[in-house]
Amino acid sequence: MNHSSNSPSQAPTGTTAAPATGVAPSRTIDAKTRRKVIAASFIGNFVEWFDYAAYGYLAVTIAAVFFPSDDPQAGLLMTFGVFAISFLVRPVGGFIWGHLGDKIGRREALSWSILMMTGATFCIALLPGYASIGFGAPLLLLALRLVQGFSAAGEYAGASAFLVEYAPANRRGLYAAVVPASTATGLLFGSLMAAGLTGLLSSGELESWGWRIPFLLAAPMGLIGRYIRTKLEDSPAFLEASESSAPEGSPVGSLLKNHWRQLVQAAGAVLLNAVGFYVILSYMPTYLSEELGLDATRSYLATTVALLTYVGFIFVTGMLSDRFGRKRVLISASILFILFTVPAFMALESGNFLVIVLVQILLGAMLTLNDGTLPSYLAEMFPTKVRYSGFAVSFNLSNALFGGTAPFVATLLIATSGNVLAPGWYLMGAAVISLVAVACSVETSRKPLV
Repeated sequence: MNHSSNSPSQAPTGTTAAPATGVAPSRTIDAKTRRKVIAASFIGNFVEWFDYAAYGYLAVTIAAVFFPSDDPQAGLLMTFGVFAISFLVRPVGGFIWGHLGDKIGRREALSWSILMMTGATFCIALLPGYASIGFGAPLLLLALRLVQGFSAAGEYAGASAFLVEYAPANRRGLYAAVVPASTATGLLFGSLMAAGLTGLLSSGELESWGWRIPFLLAAPMGLIGRYIRTKLEDSPAFLEASESSAPEGSPVGSLLKNHWRQLVQAAGAVLLNAVGFYVILSYMPTYLSEELGLDATRSYLATTVALLTYVGFIFVTGMLSDRFGRKRVLISASILFILFTVPAFMALESGNFLVIVLVQILLGAMLTLNDGTLPSYLAEMFPTKVRYSGFAVSFNLSNALFGGTAPFVATLLIATSGNVLAPGWYLMGAAVISLVAVACSVETSRKPLV
């Protein structure tokens, strides 16, 4: 890819000139500042997805604590139902955080979203179970999950926009890949903790107090992330746009009026990521243990190995998208899922642990082609004054409708059809829709941000 027209080379520790990122000549960005931006973006998403991992990987235990039932699958469905309902507020959060991020700045919105998210996560650790207060327990769990869903709506979009707007123009894909890498790392640590707790504690200890530990860890990590964010200046692209003219009176209104095509395309492109991420990286341990009969510890171990490789693949994908363009990489991801998802789920039925690990690595690698490219693609698709809103609304709308519901839908499809391949067919359908959406969009990697 030729960047000679708008992408001067970037020295490892140098500063960035105006043409590379749209930054005014008087505003330079040193390597230390960029490292802080990366750290601030990483930690917020890490905390968010560490929590989601803990909830997903300990779903069977949480079902026993909050939804005791004679039918284990019914309790599991209710647990995933709460998981799905918490996503319903994400589009609302996307509108509000997008509005704030485009009006008052990325840094300010991100500083408040992480505080709200970690506070709700910490409070989950303090909840009494159904045995103590009856129906009040699942209602409180639902309320806190709704707060989490609302606050999380600003994290992924805001961190991606923040990184893209700080990155050199020819490395925006690589920089933005930090966001999905942080989510995968959060899932990885959540998987490790779930495996450790499951292996070390009895089921009684796990239901009594063990499940609370991952949620307690959110508070210190979140406070560190907020502190780093408050010490940063807002992104150069946002500051330049603010200096050149007043912010949009209603960023979301401008988005819906002037950029609705990009919004529809972006939401479609997110669909594969939404379903794939939750099926492959969150629901999979439950699928392996509850549907295929693999013991829980080995299920967590298989997912942990897949996540380790996934983090490495993410950065490779970011570099590939910088070199070959966002569309090519995203289209490749959709085609691979259409061809190989169902055969991969058929291979999982073998019950062979090595085969299961290899299949999960394959599915994870395929997903990184979408996941590692999507943050830069979505951020570049919208102009600076509505970038946060465009990203947050499209991303959270697809995740609310199809991402958060994916574990529930997968469990329900298996229960109603009796076919354990149902999640694979569901994922393949999502890939078809994403393929059409991306094919109809324009290439964004060469587009200047300002």
